[in-house]
Amino acid sequence: MKGLPEERAVALAQYIIENKATVRAAAKQFGVSKSTCHKDVTERLEKYNHALYEEVRPILEQNLKERHIRGGQATKRKYKKEAGR
Repeated sequence: MKGLPEERAVALAQYIIENKATVRAAAKQFGVSKSTCHKDVTERLEKYNHALYEEVRPILEQNLKERHIRGGQATKRKYKKEAGR
């Protein structure tokens, strides 16, 4: 999704809120990098639409707290798949 960064930031934030999505999932959905997505929903959104930023921030914080669990689950799936070959 190209266009104005501020508009993209709002669209990304709305997607994250509606779907309880991670930055990685939102970035993939919109065809932007994880870095761009993160910058949009943290830095740009905070300046451009602070109310929306306050809505998306708890989801981002929750994802940050859970990322080590998701990483462990992904590793478990990987080795389970390799063992089944």
